[in-house]
Amino acid sequence: MSSGDSNTSPKAARSWRPRTRAVRGGLTRTGFCETSEALFMTSGYVYDSAAEAEQSFDGTLDRMVYSRFKNPTVAMFEQRLAEIEGAEACRATASGMAAVHAALMCQLKAGDRIVASRALFGSCQWIINELCPKFGIERVFVDGPDLAAWAAALSQPATCVFIETPANPTLEIIDIAAVAELAHKAGARLVVDNVFATPILQSPLTLGADVVVYSATKHIDGQGRCLGGAVLADHAFCQDVLGPYLRNTGPALSPFNAWLLLKGLETLDLRVERHCANALKVARFLESRPEVARVLYPGLESHPQHALAARQMSGWGSILAMELKGGKAAAYAMLDALELIDISNNLGDAKSLITHPWTTTHQRLSPDDKLAMGIGEGLVRLSVGIEDGDDLVEDLGRALDRIGT
Repeated sequence: MSSGDSNTSPKAARSWRPRTRAVRGGLTRTGFCETSEALFMTSGYVYDSAAEAEQSFDGTLDRMVYSRFKNPTVAMFEQRLAEIEGAEACRATASGMAAVHAALMCQLKAGDRIVASRALFGSCQWIINELCPKFGIERVFVDGPDLAAWAAALSQPATCVFIETPANPTLEIIDIAAVAELAHKAGARLVVDNVFATPILQSPLTLGADVVVYSATKHIDGQGRCLGGAVLADHAFCQDVLGPYLRNTGPALSPFNAWLLLKGLETLDLRVERHCANALKVARFLESRPEVARVLYPGLESHPQHALAARQMSGWGSILAMELKGGKAAAYAMLDALELIDISNNLGDAKSLITHPWTTTHQRLSPDDKLAMGIGEGLVRLSVGIEDGDDLVEDLGRALDRIGT
């Protein structure tokens, strides 16, 4: 493959701003000089000679050998996302959970210790709480905003620290810079799940994180079309620690999904801007409703970590949660009364989606674990889309009126 983008010098590309990188970054054209990124639906590659095949496998030649290891379309997605994130390298995976699993397990072994925030997505919780102990890995959970608890947990050596911020589904905010400092003193790498914030609103690597993971299924695709994940870090981690793990365990991103994600990156900034504006409008409306006990959204002054979110995020995000006074019955009644907003456990979509975490995304956790994470039976998570904000407010208002009657 050759680059047909001859008008762009490497020096010019380095000076591009993030919005330009989201459209142009990682663009490698074939000899046909296509406008849109090429889609390489191939599992393998051919060689001119047996010697070339040998040199490709022993590393003498840097070329494609198998799409489980590397694919041109996937490589474009990896490079573009790395440029937006400001990371040295990126490795794509088949899903967000494949990214989380690989980012953690590639660096952990029996006898190691992982410290994690308590408020996590259900599958992330399962990996740390259920899977890690099976391999002799000690795990410790910490209340995310409590820096004293982090200091205590990291007063002894650790291998890895894992956090979500904002957390799913309680929108808990964790001080990335402070936790990174404590993690590094304990000899640990800090892995941050940045999916709620997106690379547009928060840059964990600039705050001291070592590894960033995404479910690209969410805002990066943003249109409910495909699954995908990504791990971003420095070259050494991606090549020497993560690389062999991905190569030999095989959670490869399909070229077609990579192509969809590339197209998603082109409009990510525009969509996130609308997401945030709508979410703030909806959050303020919900805070005024008598049926709602509390609204959890970083953009509200009532959020416990509002000031911290203002320091480490450039926007408030598309996700909010609300606790309904009537518990599970009220939550179900409201969800069933919605006409515009869809009931779905996905998030980050152009369409607004709502779910009941107690019975869906966090269903498999024990009641005590859910309550410890701040998830009550009346908690509802809302992923605010890019529809007209007034239509969303009206739909929620009608549904809440139904509860009142």
